[in-house]
Amino acid sequence: MVVGTTRYAYLGPEATFTEAAALRLPAVAGERLDPHPTVHAAIAAVRTGEATGAVVPLENSVEGSVNATLDELIRGEALAISAEVLLPVTFVLMARPGTDLGSVRRIVTHPVAEAQCRTWVSTKLPDAVVELGSSTAAAAVAVAESAPGADGHPYDAAIAAPLAGERYGLDTLAHDIGEDAEALTRFVLVSPPRTPTAPTGSDKTSLVAYIRDDHPGALLEILEQFATRGVNLTRIESRPTGNGMGRYCFAIDFEGHVADARVGEAMMGLRRVCADVRFLGSYPRADGVRPPIRQGTSNADFRDAAAWLEQLRG
Repeated sequence: MVVGTTRYAYLGPEATFTEAAALRLPAVAGERLDPHPTVHAAIAAVRTGEATGAVVPLENSVEGSVNATLDELIRGEALAISAEVLLPVTFVLMARPGTDLGSVRRIVTHPVAEAQCRTWVSTKLPDAVVELGSSTAAAAVAVAESAPGADGHPYDAAIAAPLAGERYGLDTLAHDIGEDAEALTRFVLVSPPRTPTAPTGSDKTSLVAYIRDDHPGALLEILEQFATRGVNLTRIESRPTGNGMGRYCFAIDFEGHVADARVGEAMMGLRRVCADVRFLGSYPRADGVRPPIRQGTSNADFRDAAAWLEQLRG
């Protein structure tokens, strides 16, 4: 899809969930979108200056984190997360116009979609054969173009994202056929490092903490920096640094903005106990939740404590 003049990369191909997520981001919608075959390729376009930013999946409520994205943020030239979006993972069965559900015998889709829709297919279309393709979007294209399957006959239907049906002129035969109706995928907009936008009161901060050495209590030292300042973690995950066996870092998301006193104090604490801290950005939360601020951890509380200490020092 080419619309505006600013280029944004995304994990392709076209008409996948990632493109649907990109279209929901205000900074991206209306701009030029360039699909890339892998997360690495999409983010490399940002590092080389080919793209202003890249939209990539970061985690899924069913399958967990997307390691390819995490590793790109952990290693290589520093990048930042400037926005996020939560997208429901909704699969639909689509076919060429005029196709009746009862006539569907051959379905094509991606392995992940097949796994999540297996129960529906076995219940509603027990005689149908499901073949696997490279992506849900490619499956939709195969059906739209009447591409032949392994036995030379064209596919009757595809399981894909709703956007694929709209893009390739297919009719929806069944909605929401995935097993987990509440499944969500979190997508992020990755950009070159920049000054974070002003805090909104509903913010999230992401960073990577690299432990100084492997010793008892290393993780506890990291967690204490947040706990003692009332900062709530929303995700923490260990990943290898790529610099040798047993060398790990922690990718951490937490509530608050770098401009908040409690967050700043926690980050300074991390800086003291870690070998390095990579700041990945502060940005508005996609869910709009405004977390409660515990007594003693507001900006005013920190200012009052600092003024009290200054007075003691004379």
